[in-house]
Amino acid sequence: MTENGPQIAWQTCVIDEIVQQTPSIKSFFLRLSKPFVHIAGQHVDVRLTAPDGYSAMRSYSIASSAISSPTIELAIERLPDGEVSAFFHDIAAVGDEIELRGPLGGHFLWPEPAIDAVLLIGAGSGLAPLMAMIRQRRTLKPAVPTALLLSARTAQDVLFSEELHSVEISDAAFVLALAITREKPVRASDFSRRIDSMMVQEIVARLHRKPTQVFVCGSNGFVNIATEGALLAGLDPSSIKTERYGG
Repeated sequence: MTENGPQIAWQTCVIDEIVQQTPSIKSFFLRLSKPFVHIAGQHVDVRLTAPDGYSAMRSYSIASSAISSPTIELAIERLPDGEVSAFFHDIAAVGDEIELRGPLGGHFLWPEPAIDAVLLIGAGSGLAPLMAMIRQRRTLKPAVPTALLLSARTAQDVLFSEELHSVEISDAAFVLALAITREKPVRASDFSRRIDSMMVQEIVARLHRKPTQVFVCGSNGFVNIATEGALLAGLDPSSIKTERYGG
């Protein structure tokens, strides 16, 4: 069900666990009162309401695998002047109740069945929906060739770093490349600059085939730059899907 279908009602969930993933990103594991099945790439709306009636709402991608579960994972990055992200980072605690509705989104979705190569490009918490895709892909046999090009300031800022490296080691059809912008990367397969068209071309070459599905997620500025790089690398504009976050 998406926002294009019947109206999806708000529900209450409980924060079961909070995990500090990077210096600026925490994972929140939310136990739903009305469990749902989502598709990798979908998101939920979260609504906070103050005692005086003031409310704020933000959308967050679901990072957990697209399986039937009473718990979903949201990876929330603390953003400058972000009132909702600040609440989660500074105030929210295990046991707190949160309002949300979902799953939402019918455009930025993992292709099923996935047949041809897929390219994922992300930055910061923009990895969340891409991680859901990677996790869903891992449940499929055989897995399609997939590459993740992930931008981060430093190695410490790489979200889900341990899991990503584990997938890379165990899966020959998965390509991982990091674009580290503020320090020299440790691995020779990574880059020490911002994402550009030449970098995208190199990652496509590592896939050994041209991707027919491209997913880009991050801040507005990042998405614009990464999408331009994909276009300059010769990828089909109709194959590129984007998601942007903020607040």
